[in-house]
Amino acid sequence: MLAGIGALLNVLAGRLSRVVDRARALEVLHPRSTGTEHDRHVAELRLLNKRMRIINAALLMGVSSAVMTCIVVASLFIAVLLRFHIGQYVAGGFILAMILLIASLVAFMIEVRVSLYAIRIREELLR
Repeated sequence: MLAGIGALLNVLAGRLSRVVDRARALEVLHPRSTGTEHDRHVAELRLLNKRMRIINAALLMGVSSAVMTCIVVASLFIAVLLRFHIGQYVAGGFILAMILLIASLVAFMIEVRVSLYAIRIREELLR
């Protein structure tokens, strides 16, 4: 599970890096643009800002899921060594880790959908 979460976090960090790079490039072009081009830059910057928020939320939930998974594993070892009966707490922690992972994956899916909207080819270019 931790390896899978790690791979997801790697993908999310890569996507965030690309979004930040594109935002920086647009921030350079923005002051020099006018009219329709300026409006397109503003719209894209808003979309990039939305994508960054979604990716950050997905990263937060993914990291939280990994932390909960580590806590669950450590709790299992501690419970065995000290003969604690904390099965219900361990199960609750694992369920929480899974819920956080699911939420992270849903946020990732939403971000992919938003990014697909961003790369649609403008109608005027298709004529």
